[in-house]
Amino acid sequence: MAKDQAKAREKDEGSGARPARRASDRGRYGRLNRERVLASALELVDREGLSALSMRRLGTELGVEAMALYRYAASKDALLDGLVEALYLELEERLAAGPGPGPGATAAEAQAHAPAWRAELHRIARATYEVCLAHPQVMPLLSTRMLAVPLARRPTAVLRDHERVLVLLREAELDDDRAAAVFQAFTAWLLGYVSVELRAMVDNPDEPDPAFRLGLHRISAQELPRLRETAAALAERGGPEALAAGLDALLDRFARE
Repeated sequence: MAKDQAKAREKDEGSGARPARRASDRGRYGRLNRERVLASALELVDREGLSALSMRRLGTELGVEAMALYRYAASKDALLDGLVEALYLELEERLAAGPGPGPGATAAEAQAHAPAWRAELHRIARATYEVCLAHPQVMPLLSTRMLAVPLARRPTAVLRDHERVLVLLREAELDDDRAAAVFQAFTAWLLGYVSVELRAMVDNPDEPDPAFRLGLHRISAQELPRLRETAAALAERGGPEALAAGLDALLDRFARE
């Protein structure tokens, strides 16, 4: 029995139940709070990837026992949701700071006479793009956690982002059905675009020759000739200019209906 209890205490991920024993939450950086826990989790994942994240490892980072963290994140899944929350809070900070760098010349010209709601959608898309590129290891959670977490249970910062976009679509005088369709298309384009931008392409980063850098010698020229010919172009990022151009094409499509 004692051995079973000890094993249960050692387990730092699983059902999400809070441990009965209270552990000290005063670490090497002083007393913990949720903001500090999530910030440390984000730093750990930025540095070492999602596979490095566990309650035990995060506790080590903060200088506390793993059990002390359960009052800030009740399970590993809750910690992952906290990382999503941290990214959306950073997005809010960027948006509150005011306009950032503008789009490329072509996109800027297209937006110069755009209504305010449309320009603001572009600003949200650009800020989201920047946050995701700043935290590429966490970005996949913006999609995967939405597959697992119902709408009403998502972090408040995520719901505020949804509300922000829907309010803009209401300003565009779209009815509920049309606003829902544009919201879904906007979200799909934005997250899909960022996922493509961040996809792994380089096979050997130390190789100066572009073909060997991409590992094209591993791709059969007989079976996959078009992929091999196009791989170098596929490896190039479209950047915020292509993001803006695609968003304009999407919004124009709905505007014509």
